[in-house]
Amino acid sequence: MNRQAYLATGRMIALLEGFSKLRVHVHGKENIPKGAVIFAVNHFTRIETVLLPYHIHQLTGVPVWSLAHASLFAGPLGRFLDMMGAVSTRNPDRDRVIVKTLLTGEANWIIFPEGRMVKDKELFQQRRLLPALGVRPHSGAATLALRTEFYRQRMTQLEHAAPEEVSRLKGLFQIADLAPVVEGKCWIVPVNITYYPLRARENALSTLAGLFMKEMSLRLREEILTEGSMLLSGVDIDIRFGEAIEPALYLRGRSIQADILSTAPIGFDDRLPSLDDMKRESVKLMERCMSSIYQLTTVNHDHLFASMLRAYPFKTIAEDDFRRRVFLLATQCLNSTDCHRHHSLTTDQVSLLTDDRYHKYSEFVQIAQEKGVVVLRDGELVKDRSKFSAPFELQRARIDNPLGVIANEVLPLTVLQREVHLTAWLPSRMVKSRVAALLERQAKEEFARDYAQFYLEKESKPAEVGAPILLKGSSRRLGVVLVHGFLSVPAQMLELGRYLQERGYWVYLLRLRGHGTSPEDLAVRIGREWVESVDLGYALMSALCDRVVLGGFSFGGGVALDCASRIPQVAGVFAVCPPQRLLDISSRFAPAVTVWNRVMDAIKYQWAKKEFVESVPERPDLNYTRIPVSGLRAMERFMRGLEPKLSGIRVPVLVAQAEWDPVVDPQGSQRLFEMLGSASKKYLMFPLQRHGILAGSGSHEVHAALGSFVEEILARAASHPALEAPKLPEATTL
Repeated sequence: MNRQAYLATGRMIALLEGFSKLRVHVHGKENIPKGAVIFAVNHFTRIETVLLPYHIHQLTGVPVWSLAHASLFAGPLGRFLDMMGAVSTRNPDRDRVIVKTLLTGEANWIIFPEGRMVKDKELFQQRRLLPALGVRPHSGAATLALRTEFYRQRMTQLEHAAPEEVSRLKGLFQIADLAPVVEGKCWIVPVNITYYPLRARENALSTLAGLFMKEMSLRLREEILTEGSMLLSGVDIDIRFGEAIEPALYLRGRSIQADILSTAPIGFDDRLPSLDDMKRESVKLMERCMSSIYQLTTVNHDHLFASMLRAYPFKTIAEDDFRRRVFLLATQCLNSTDCHRHHSLTTDQVSLLTDDRYHKYSEFVQIAQEKGVVVLRDGELVKDRSKFSAPFELQRARIDNPLGVIANEVLPLTVLQREVHLTAWLPSRMVKSRVAALLERQAKEEFARDYAQFYLEKESKPAEVGAPILLKGSSRRLGVVLVHGFLSVPAQMLELGRYLQERGYWVYLLRLRGHGTSPEDLAVRIGREWVESVDLGYALMSALCDRVVLGGFSFGGGVALDCASRIPQVAGVFAVCPPQRLLDISSRFAPAVTVWNRVMDAIKYQWAKKEFVESVPERPDLNYTRIPVSGLRAMERFMRGLEPKLSGIRVPVLVAQAEWDPVVDPQGSQRLFEMLGSASKKYLMFPLQRHGILAGSGSHEVHAALGSFVEEILARAASHPALEAPKLPEATTL
């Protein structure tokens, strides 16, 4: 191998990787031992034959050679592979070259024991459970590792007993110095490469190939579609190194040791008396290695969706039910397994139950529909069971049946498969109950952590004031989610919540992040976290009740409207005194204080920054008395971002406003009302002189109006479930 060409090729690969949309994530690099290593890798695309040697070389500093299929060594690609240190599978000296470089430690090797790029993992599982069935993995990597250690031990043991044989072996392998051989050790490191998302579509590369290649094999076209999509559209590549396996431990058998210690000359291709024992040990070693490779799979959303669809016992499943089952897998079930998770599964998964803003579900369903795996009918998925029993030995499976291939990838993960099947067979009512319980517990635990972290003696309110509250109703036909205002707590909405509960509704009083603890907590929060808080409340209530109405006070009304703009399943939304323009003195100071703080940052006068503004709240028993400037600015940014979304709201909306509100300008809430795109909207003005009109004198009339709004939604849904809500009078003064 030309080392300069090898290094130049590596730099070119790094450059190409930078220009592509590949995102490579390396895990477990600490598992790579010192010494000669055979990296046994699962095989899915040609991409890994190029990228993996480069990344391993970056980690180890040792040249990495690989075995490549003989068909690739034709034309320019063959010359490129030569520069990379690849060896053809048909090279007559390949085994001797591999053993020699492993003995001396001058190179590590990559071997793909699966052979084909698409395998039926169920056959591997059958092989593990019933060895007489199934298909054995290729044992070449294990055989080469055992042969390497066989000759290493033989030269070490016979150095003094049979120096002539050792000298002959040194000549056979072109070894000048025996010391590195004696001191070295060969390892096998299992490696798993997982791609996400896996999509095979027409792309620029396939178009160019079609223009310049008159005849293209189906296999080549399949590879260009798959790998071109990865390069140009972007894909996460998770490279995960498992614990190293020591092949020398498999050479302890009596017959093998006898051959190692034999002083008779043994040629490289001679049939050894212990050959049958060596074969058995190589199979054991390889099956252990393959099991490790498959256990290293990085589980992603597509795996969970495809596995659930495969395991679900019935042909038809409602979309909401399907998403809840996958949510349980992604949150509860994966926590009870030792699966490796894609980074997108390590964050909050509530979006699966709400607006799918990260497009995990919608992209899966799109590809499922394109490939005929499912048909979408009136909110239900109708699946084609045959798509999950495709012949995976066909290379075109990646194009014709990608979801079958995706589900196949995680079949060896037995604990995950158990959870998938248990969740697939749960009755839908039990699925809802588990989701609701999980979300309620998640919200309570989140508050407990925040309260413990940000608690301030003599300033933080009692924990029961800031904790989220679930009020049980007598009917599950409709539930209401209530969102408190800025600087406040869920208890602010308790009077309204009790009023609605008395009328039979389930009510959930959620907590916006940063509230109910201390102003220091609110100072570090951003709009995305408030969105997640409301989404969790909606997801919880939608698991408990058939329909969900959202309601919020002040800034909470704005967050409720944001949720309604993103989730069309919301039955209705009301906003009480929602801010569009603030009049309180603290808010007028906020922009100036922010500018002042930026100046202080620039001149390094951190001590002069003003981070909080004093406030005199209407309800000091509930509200913060200090306003974090950063939190106030975050709220204002959120409200500005909400304005263009208001026109997209189509559900019934009620806006209630105090006529002489000292905090929120009624003209501003009127403008907000006019921006709403709903054909069924109503504006109510109450002759009150305070901002907090949900408690105290005159609040009963507000409660009654909000209760009537909820009742109208429920009555309309019960009498005309297929029709839209009626158009309400646009403005009324009470």
